[in-house]
Amino acid sequence: METPTNAQSETPGEADENPEADEWGVPVDAEVKCTDGICGHSTYVILNPVTDEVTHIVVEREGFPFTDRLVPMGMVEHSTSKQVELRCSSDELAEMESFTETEFVRPANVSSLPLLMWPYAAAEEALMPLEHERIPAGELAVRKSARIRATDGEVGRVDEFLVDPEDGQITHLVMREGHLWGSKEIAIPVSAIAQIKEDMVYLKLDKAEIEALPKLPIRRRPAASD
Repeated sequence: METPTNAQSETPGEADENPEADEWGVPVDAEVKCTDGICGHSTYVILNPVTDEVTHIVVEREGFPFTDRLVPMGMVEHSTSKQVELRCSSDELAEMESFTETEFVRPANVSSLPLLMWPYAAAEEALMPLEHERIPAGELAVRKSARIRATDGEVGRVDEFLVDPEDGQITHLVMREGHLWGSKEIAIPVSAIAQIKEDMVYLKLDKAEIEALPKLPIRRRPAASD
């Protein structure tokens, strides 16, 4: 699934060299805290590929069973690179829409005839669990640790997205650990993104152009009291 990007006449990266200081990060893989304590871990960020907007995060809840919930961005109170704070309790999180739906289907290669077992009683039909991700219509889920590929090869993994707090639109994606430049944070402007898939982001830039991008000070979404 391709992600339309903002059409610009500038070379990818040039128009966004000096992003607004009040942008904040939405980490893809972070601890999640509810108003009554740690409640889970973020596993996906949900994007609208037409508007370049982050609409939801997916939170895998603490404790067995490890169910996941689709959390609207309006429920995010505060974020850092390692933690997202929600403005709801653990119980309220549990009532939110499930991200993964499981149905049980009969395997296609299994005979429709019942199996007979001693003493000639029909065995129960074996069903296979099949999971579906309930991604909102027209949107795209980006998983934690999705890979990033430049035009001349892979360069790292997605760490978080930077968004404009006024409208929720993505301005940059941040590549931090596991890439060619050590622990240096590299913020890649959305205009340099060619395509986004669940487990891979494709860039319009090569490795040299990525290395030449200006360093961006990353600010997290502040708490309401800040």
